[in-house]
Amino acid sequence: MDIYQILTEYNNPWSSREIFCFSCIMVIAVIMMIYLLRKEKMNKLQAAAILAELVFLGIVFGSTVFTRTGSVRQYELIPFWSWSAILRYHDMELLKENLLNCILLLPAGALLPLIMRKRRRKERMNRKVKWQEALVFGVLISATIETSQLITMRGLFEWDDMIHNGLGCMVGAVLVNWMIGFFGKKDER
Repeated sequence: MDIYQILTEYNNPWSSREIFCFSCIMVIAVIMMIYLLRKEKMNKLQAAAILAELVFLGIVFGSTVFTRTGSVRQYELIPFWSWSAILRYHDMELLKENLLNCILLLPAGALLPLIMRKRRRKERMNRKVKWQEALVFGVLISATIETSQLITMRGLFEWDDMIHNGLGCMVGAVLVNWMIGFFGKKDER
């Protein structure tokens, strides 16, 4: 399955109910961001990163749960079953799917350090997102997706996706932490 097929197959139009729910979430988030910005509890970069995270996760949930049609309840409860199949049968399509699952939540992880980054007037307070925190965040998001797929019968519930999504989220956070540190040191010189 190539990227074009993934985009056309899994990005069907949202229903009016899904659009309404997502719009309500976004309106509430924007109101909260405006309130927190006015109270100086966060900066504009954090607010933008939070809204970008919400939009991104909405797109991810849309393509992995909302726009899929229901079928039969499917699950694979053996961890690393996909890697066993890849090694045993040399299944390159499954390998590609695993790699795409790693990439899926990489942007969500990349936004975490921006969400946690705080700037005060003259001093900079940077809190790096630990790799463990990003991994847990990715696994929790993926677990929500997988559980939703299981309950709504809109996909295959599997531990492998949770592991791959969590790893991708972790890699995204680690990369952005490194870039902030690298470019932050250049700014101080």
